[in-house]
Amino acid sequence: MAPEARGPGLGRRLLLELERHAREAGVKIVRLETNRALTAAIQLYRSSGYREVAAFNDEPYAHHWFEKQLL
Repeated sequence: MAPEARGPGLGRRLLLELERHAREAGVKIVRLETNRALTAAIQLYRSSGYREVAAFNDEPYAHHWFEKQLL
C-alpha cells in the first residue's frame, strides 16, 4: 500500500470484506501468506485474529503463513 494511503484502515476494511465474501461462499477457514518484509501485513493479520501456522504451500517469497476460522 502506498505510504500516503496508510492510516485510515483501508487494509483492515479490505480484509473484513474478504472475510465477508468468504463466509457468503461457505468458506470456513481463510489462509493467507506474506513476506517477512511486510511487517504491517503481519501485524494486521495477527490483530485480526489470524494465527500463524505451518507453511501450506511452497511459495518462495512467503515467510509467514496464517489462518483464521470464520464463524
